[in-house]
Amino acid sequence: MSDLRQDFIAFSVKAEVLRFGQFTTKAGRQSPYFFNAGLFHDGATLGQLAQFYAQTLLDSGVAFDMLFGPAYKGITLASATAVALAAKGRNTSFAYNRKEAKDHGEGGTIVGAKLAGKVVIIDDVISAGTSVRESVDMIRAAGAEPAAVLIALDRMERSGKDGALSEHSAVQQVSQEFGIPVISIANLDDLFTYLSNEAGADLGAHKDAVAAYRARYGV
Repeated sequence: MSDLRQDFIAFSVKAEVLRFGQFTTKAGRQSPYFFNAGLFHDGATLGQLAQFYAQTLLDSGVAFDMLFGPAYKGITLASATAVALAAKGRNTSFAYNRKEAKDHGEGGTIVGAKLAGKVVIIDDVISAGTSVRESVDMIRAAGAEPAAVLIALDRMERSGKDGALSEHSAVQQVSQEFGIPVISIANLDDLFTYLSNEAGADLGAHKDAVAAYRARYGV
């Protein structure tokens, strides 16, 4: 596991954004862990999170011209990542959408830079892929090209419900549907490796539960 991935998992645990216990996911599953990027809600942690996003994007080698953040979490993530990229010498424009069209002023649903060129969509996770599909539609409608999706954590689990589980994860389905890469700062394998290497009994005790969850739902 790369230092960046390891550092990101450790950072998320320390910030209590990545938690362990019993949680019900949007799909109704009982998960032994939960990741909520909305809890990066102070300047220091948001700034550090943006550094992880920016470095992961640069390391990916994906060619891009601008960033797009789908409402609502993506708005903060895209803008903070643009700041982090500028600090690394890559000044990049960004845009985001409103949930409802504005009927005065500049109007429309897109705020920020005009959608143009190769656009990277930035979000926290991909659950059902709905926000990505909406983002791709907006980007293409503007005559721009979706270049990639950048997320914080790939849960690497099959979509669907028990008894009708897909062979693919939501991340894989999005990548296949739109023909673009989905880049994650870290994924479930990185999380499991972190727990396996964690010397502290408090965190290491969750390893078996995560392994069982991965065996049941993992791709």
